[in-house]
Amino acid sequence: MTENSNIEATGMSASIQPSSPPSGVRKNRSAVWDHFDVENATEKKAKCKYCGSLIQYGNGTSSMGGHLRRCKQNPNNDSNKRRKTTTTPTIDERGVLNSPSASKFDQEEARRALVEMFIGEELPFRFVESPKFQKFVHALQARFKVPSRTTLARDIGALYAEEKMKLQDFLSANCGRVCLTTDTWTSIQNFTYMSLTAHFVDLDWKLHKKILNFCQVTSHSGEVIGATIESCLNNWNLNRVFSVTVDNASSNDVAIKYLKQRLNSWNSIILNGEFIHMRCCAHIINLIVKEGLKEIDESVLRIRSAVKYVRSSPSRASRFQKYVELEKIQYKGLPCMDVETRWNSTYQMLEVALKHRKAFELLALKDNTYIGEMNGGKGRGVPSDSDWEYAESIVPFLRVFSDATIRVSGTLYVTSDMYMKEVFAIGRFIRHSCDSVDFSTMSMAERMRVKYEKYWGNPDSVNMLLLIAIVLNPMQKIEYVNYFLDYFFGEEKGGELKSKLSKCIKLLYQQYQSSGEASEADTQEVQANNINTDFHGMGFFLQATGRRTNTRSELDRYLQEEYEPYSHKFDILNWWKVNSTRFPILGNMAREVLAIPVSTVASESAFSTGGRVLDPYRSSLTPRMVEALVCTGDWLKEDLFSALDDDGEVLQQVDQGIKFISYFLSFYFIFVFVIFLF
Repeated sequence: MTENSNIEATGMSASIQPSSPPSGVRKNRSAVWDHFDVENATEKKAKCKYCGSLIQYGNGTSSMGGHLRRCKQNPNNDSNKRRKTTTTPTIDERGVLNSPSASKFDQEEARRALVEMFIGEELPFRFVESPKFQKFVHALQARFKVPSRTTLARDIGALYAEEKMKLQDFLSANCGRVCLTTDTWTSIQNFTYMSLTAHFVDLDWKLHKKILNFCQVTSHSGEVIGATIESCLNNWNLNRVFSVTVDNASSNDVAIKYLKQRLNSWNSIILNGEFIHMRCCAHIINLIVKEGLKEIDESVLRIRSAVKYVRSSPSRASRFQKYVELEKIQYKGLPCMDVETRWNSTYQMLEVALKHRKAFELLALKDNTYIGEMNGGKGRGVPSDSDWEYAESIVPFLRVFSDATIRVSGTLYVTSDMYMKEVFAIGRFIRHSCDSVDFSTMSMAERMRVKYEKYWGNPDSVNMLLLIAIVLNPMQKIEYVNYFLDYFFGEEKGGELKSKLSKCIKLLYQQYQSSGEASEADTQEVQANNINTDFHGMGFFLQATGRRTNTRSELDRYLQEEYEPYSHKFDILNWWKVNSTRFPILGNMAREVLAIPVSTVASESAFSTGGRVLDPYRSSLTPRMVEALVCTGDWLKEDLFSALDDDGEVLQQVDQGIKFISYFLSFYFIFVFVIFLF
């Protein structure tokens, strides 16, 4: 190899003056020696001029050349030149920043990320004009032009229109009939807003929940609500509605009656609209438990007062925490105060207080102020052993209703077959509790039974679509439903309901059959008259001899098949996804029946978003902008949770969890924003 080729191979510059090679080595034999000094001629070691490493050269200079190519401090190394080029931006004669990262900058993409951040994090528009924020953005990417609050509002409106068109296309491609939930809410502006949410199962058998509208209405009257729903459906080109789930407000009865008339005129209603009205399961459970707790025992009031004492000041909470440690109570966290008008918070307060019972008893021995305050004034005394025993007796009772509320409050995993199964379970539990030997439990159950019978004990008020949903669960089918109808309503009324259920499911099947695929018998008859599709004459033979290969309908075959093994983790939508090829008509029916929401939680959660959007600092937002913010935020966000955790300890830490998630999302969106900038 020549000298020039050695220089070229190692990427070295010939401008550096060569040092003297060791004795016995011919001068200028290799350009590698330009970058090494002889350190030890006896051991034949050379020292790198850049990093000081000692390299053996006894077998030649190849190891020295290899070191130079790897040396991070060698200014002539090609890899170091590339690294410097990519990390050090330059400015051209126009003053524009030029670098590989800057060349990928997209103003429109970064601006969209900014809009999504403001929607997702519910930030006030004035924040975009904050000098500190603009300084921060300029430090990240000087080329990004931060929009004004007016431009930001215009961009939000444009993104809302864009996402609405995408959702319309998705609905038209994936949704036949849509199930709705709706509710009304009064904002800090004293404006009444109506939330309308669509629920449906797409062609891939995934359950969806999308807020369609969050619009202002002039009043809470049923006529206004019904007319507003009609207007929203027309705006979305949705004229096929399967069900509407609402709470028990009397105005909703009027709204459903109005809507039923309009849907009948559109000729798009199922079973003449007789079962379109769905009542929120979670709301009825709440009414039942409130009735049971209407006469709260003095024991609960004393425990509530004890918790209030502990949480009344930081010093008392700190002192109580020491007693918790002395008693070696493993539960983390202090007793939580309840809201007297919310039974589930009272249940949680009692459950946590029971875990701290020993600490409260130690508090009564050590703290004279506690005893004086509990006994004096409006105090009812220190909780006694009988008080704690009473709480222990009703907490398991209330846990059943709390767990049921959690199970029916999901929006992305709860299918409609859950509704009546929870109704059956609650009814059976109340019946059993009415026979309890514990007087407090028995009296509470008796009051609940009256309220239960009002909503779910009348055979005429049972919604057949919710029973059909259980029939479409391959683990239960119709025999499960028939058993519980007899159990709750007796032979006579139960028999009438069973007959009504059988009739309704057949009518519903026929309606889907006539609007969808032809029956098996019709298919055979058509094939028999078409020589092209029946080349071997099988259909001709069946028609001529009067024989049938299979005269049973899909519904008959489904009901006569073996039950699926019972499992809490059974995925009913996945089962129908797999088996809809065997039962195409039933599959179309199941896709819409199972999408019925069992509660109005989806619409109520929109009001939580609306409350954050319309805080005291943004109360001047127009209803149109509020709708754009709430709806677009719902369409853009990813679902972080697929299910609720029913662990009591987790539920008691919801507030802390929400704060953590809020902080996490803030950092997340800033991180995404920075990524888009670069």
